[in-house]
Amino acid sequence: MVSTVLPRVARTPGTDELTLADLEGIRLLLRGDSVIDWHRLNYADHSEVDRFLRLNEFDPESDEEMGWLEDVRAEAVDYLARAYAMAIPDEVAADLPARDLFLVASSHGPHQKWACVVLKVMHIIHHINGRKSLLKMSVSDEIIFREIELKVMQVVEQLRAAGAPLTEWEWSRKPVDSQITKLLAKRSTLAASIYDKLRFRLIVPSPEDLVPMLATLTRQLIPFNYVVPGESVNQLVDLNALLRAQEERAEGHPSEPGSGRTRLPTAMPYNEFSGPEYRIVNFVADLPLRIERMIPRSDRPADIGHVVFVLTEFQIADKATAQRNESGASSHEAYKARQHERVRMRLFRDKEDPLPPG
Repeated sequence: MVSTVLPRVARTPGTDELTLADLEGIRLLLRGDSVIDWHRLNYADHSEVDRFLRLNEFDPESDEEMGWLEDVRAEAVDYLARAYAMAIPDEVAADLPARDLFLVASSHGPHQKWACVVLKVMHIIHHINGRKSLLKMSVSDEIIFREIELKVMQVVEQLRAAGAPLTEWEWSRKPVDSQITKLLAKRSTLAASIYDKLRFRLIVPSPEDLVPMLATLTRQLIPFNYVVPGESVNQLVDLNALLRAQEERAEGHPSEPGSGRTRLPTAMPYNEFSGPEYRIVNFVADLPLRIERMIPRSDRPADIGHVVFVLTEFQIADKATAQRNESGASSHEAYKARQHERVRMRLFRDKEDPLPPG
């Protein structure tokens, strides 16, 4: 098996140790925003940039892989010139290493905006290339899912060994019957809209551990730039309080204990079949996976890249909330009963119609 180029696992950061890059990544993850709408990055040095590149399965120590990054930059510059007649400054277009664009996009210099523009297009091109490669590969979902599971398992076990706050964790694949039921119940009946074919669930000891765990995941496993926009649910972390507390610390003012880690009441559940008291942090990420984990490098077709993307759902909660989620109207059994009732109504168009025998 080919190892990934993920960053070395370190201890979980405390809330008061979060960097601006951490906070921006957590905010995007919890709100389900798109990185394309960003106007600035917040990387302080090359070590932070290299960690981000490793999350995206680029090895900054490999001349070959940095050459691939340069190719993506050249394609992005060519697109901007071709489609919008943009004259990208030479420093951004070619003179600086593509790796340095992340620092330029984090600066206040004259080329900051241009670096952001090019990086946004690079992000899209890399994603498109990965998606095309996935379609061209003759590899089964079974093998792809197994490799994603192994990738996540490797990181989680390292986190546990490093003392990360993790009470329990599990993963599951949605059975075919459950996929059929979900699509019958959803307004959208496109199979591509099922994001939870592969799901990971992490439970931390207390609400105070939620933000440190999210920060750790964005540092060690999940590239924030490939969190799927519009698919995030945050019913546990008070993001505004977290950001205020961080601002107060930066200004030298003390913050209240527990700031940024209180549960948020919601008027209705994020999923119409969930119970009224169900609470969760839920998001979907298109995790990058090196093709070499599935196909020997010598057998890789010349027209596909080195990375593919696999949609993966993550659920995170504290232990007490997870236990409440498993009882009464919030339980999985109650969820399935409400979902099945909706399917029957859609199939028969009449709530009172009995299901046929058998």
